[in-house]
Amino acid sequence: MEDIIRSARRLFGIKLTSTQCEALRVYERELLLWNRTHNLTAIHRPEEIRTKHFLDSLSCALAFQQRPPQRLADVGTGAGFPGIPLKILYPAMHLTLIESVGKKAAFCRHIVDTLHLSDVEIYKGRAEEIGRQSTHREGYDWVVARAVAVLPVLSEYLLPLARVGGHMLAMKGDTAPAEVQRAERALRLLGGTLRELIPVTLPGVAEQRYLVVVDKVAATPPQYPRRVGIPRKRPL
Repeated sequence: MEDIIRSARRLFGIKLTSTQCEALRVYERELLLWNRTHNLTAIHRPEEIRTKHFLDSLSCALAFQQRPPQRLADVGTGAGFPGIPLKILYPAMHLTLIESVGKKAAFCRHIVDTLHLSDVEIYKGRAEEIGRQSTHREGYDWVVARAVAVLPVLSEYLLPLARVGGHMLAMKGDTAPAEVQRAERALRLLGGTLRELIPVTLPGVAEQRYLVVVDKVAATPPQYPRRVGIPRKRPL
């Protein structure tokens, strides 16, 4: 994990402790084991897991600006990215993982139990359903997602979960600037306003990556999110 320690410090100003590095090491081991039979992720090589999963997840620290989230929801978390690496980095944070695929939600539970992570909730379900539940709606100061949907659709998944004064964070590739333009109407309807696009460079990854940071400035109207599947079929 020495490569992650050096890169996290150089790129994001993060100083990982030996305990955090050991947690990531265990995470990597279990992901490789489960991938043999469950096909959780297309990334199978340890060096790619460290860069494209762990470092990519830790890049969210650039958006937090020395103010770690208190309550963070990770929508479409898959095998736990970026939520679980962020929980390892910020152990006091309350984390909610939302994942509709059963085997991926089961792996997240396995990792949370294996690492003895506290204050973590895992929900197997769709963001459209959870975003309408009073226990989650507008209940998080940060809501994040990676590689889930184009930004107009993703905004309808994430913004209903963010409290007014909170934030949405979309982890995107080089299409981010164009997606932001297409999402202007959706953001406005859902109570969000674009704050910034933060460029992210990962070692050995040619594609430019971005953190799209959106501030939640007004309550999301009660008709959003729409029924399951509608946001993707008919983007705002």
